[in-house]
Amino acid sequence: MEFEDRYRQAQGPKYDCLLFDLDDTLYPLSSGISKECGKNIKGWDLDYYMVEKLGIEKDKIVELSNLLYKNYGTTMAGLRAIGYDFDYDEYHSYVHGRLPYDNLKPDPQLRSLLLTLPLRKIVSIFTNADKVHAAKALIKLGLEDCFQGIICFETLNPTHKNTVSDDEDDIEFLGSAVTTTDVPSSPEIFDIIGHFAEPKPGPSATLLPKTPIVCKPQESAIELALKIAKINPQRTLFFDDSVRNIQAGKCVGLHTVLVGTSQRPKGADYALESIHNIKQALPELWETDMKSEVSYSGQVTVETPVTA
Repeated sequence: MEFEDRYRQAQGPKYDCLLFDLDDTLYPLSSGISKECGKNIKGWDLDYYMVEKLGIEKDKIVELSNLLYKNYGTTMAGLRAIGYDFDYDEYHSYVHGRLPYDNLKPDPQLRSLLLTLPLRKIVSIFTNADKVHAAKALIKLGLEDCFQGIICFETLNPTHKNTVSDDEDDIEFLGSAVTTTDVPSSPEIFDIIGHFAEPKPGPSATLLPKTPIVCKPQESAIELALKIAKINPQRTLFFDDSVRNIQAGKCVGLHTVLVGTSQRPKGADYALESIHNIKQALPELWETDMKSEVSYSGQVTVETPVTA
C-alpha cells in the first residue's frame, strides 16, 4: 500500500491537458450563435452560394444539407465528399459572416476558472470552425488569452497558406507540418439524396465517398489534432457539446466531458450542465500538491489578441 501511494504521487495528476471545443461548450446554446449559424447554412445567403456557385437545385438544399451533416459531421465536409469544389474561406464567410457575436458577453467566471488552473496544464481549443470565427468568439467572451493553442479548421486543413497567421495582431494557431492531399474533384456529383432514397442491399448500401476535409467527429481528425499538439490522449480531458465528438474522442483514448447536459451518455466520463460546473465536478484539476510532468514534447503556440 505504501509503495502504491508513492507510485501515485510520482505519477502526478491524472490530466496534463484540457482540450475544449468552442461553440456551445465555452458559451451556452442559449446564446443563439449556433441557431443563427444553422440559419445561415440553410438561409438565403448560403442558398444563393450553393445555387449560383455550386449549381445545386434550390429545392434540394435543406434535405442535402441535413444528409451531409448527418453523415460527414459538417455540411462543408459533405459537399467536398460528393464532388463539389469551392474556396473554403469564401464558404466560411457565408456561414459565419453575419453571426450575432454581440450575443456573447465577457465571462469573468470562466476566465477565472481557466486562469487559476495549475500552470503546468496545457489548455487548448479544438474546433471545426475557422480561425476568424474562433478569434471573434473568444474575444467577445474575454477568453482570448486563456488558451495556449487553438486547433481550428485551417490547422487540420492547410490549403494554399500557412496555418500560422503572419499578422502579428492575429491569434497564433497551432501549426501543422502535416499536409493533406485533396481528392481531385470528379465531374460527376455523387447523388447522396438518391443514395438514401433507394437504398441498395449489401455492402454498397452504406458505401459513401470519403471527404478530403478533416474535421470532428472523424477519429482521424482527433488523432491528427493530438499529434499536432503533441499531447497524450490518456492524460487529456476533452470537453465538447456533441455526443458524436465525445464518443469519437473516447475511441482514440481521450477522457471525455459532455457539456450542456447532466445526462451522461455512452462514451462520456463526465457530463456538465454548464462549463461553469467544471470545478465542482472535477476539483482535482486545481490540485497543486503533486508535481506533474507534462507528457508532450515541443512548444505550443500562444495566441495574442486580435481585432476582428
